[in-house]
Amino acid sequence: MTKVKICGITNLDDAVAACEAGADALGFVFAEEARQRNRYIEPERAEAIIAQLPPFVTTVAVCVNATLAELRAYLAFADLVQLCGEEDAEAYRPVADRSLKVVHVGPGFSPGDWTDHPARAIVLDTQAPGTHGGAGVTWDWEAARTAVGRAKPVILAGGLTPENVAEAVRTVRPYAVDTSGGVEAAPGKKDHDRIRQFIRNARSGLSVS
Repeated sequence: MTKVKICGITNLDDAVAACEAGADALGFVFAEEARQRNRYIEPERAEAIIAQLPPFVTTVAVCVNATLAELRAYLAFADLVQLCGEEDAEAYRPVADRSLKVVHVGPGFSPGDWTDHPARAIVLDTQAPGTHGGAGVTWDWEAARTAVGRAKPVILAGGLTPENVAEAVRTVRPYAVDTSGGVEAAPGKKDHDRIRQFIRNARSGLSVS
């Protein structure tokens, strides 16, 4: 069954709604650039929310070019860190077993470019000017399909919504799908109905011929 991550969580109500809808993972964005979309959350506030969540929901600290010390601090309360910037693979190897690496897909994408990265899984997201993620733009899912079945699990991101996630799952067959803006009512605030629809459609994708 396809796993689902709801990213850009900024408040307890949205976190609880996502958990109750069956989300497997929640993302909390600590990258300053997320402020422009109201998706940034202070790490201390995220820690307080995480402390109130039920067990068996994976929590992810989403970062851009954070220091190793910062990542270790986040991992004191989050399960995983998601590396969205230009982080050097060797420098971050000490936390690799608890990390996800974002690969921004553009022209000339080749799955082999990240095969040796030490992260636990790879997040394939849209390459968009001026941002390291959360642009809400889809990309060539057929290209993503070529990455599935290699050494690492693939998490598909980039413009996913309740309306297109089933098709994305059928086309790519990823380990998981990741959305933020696709389930928002307004920047930084989730639409709980859309969260439920997204999760339901993501999990029905492979059951529809």
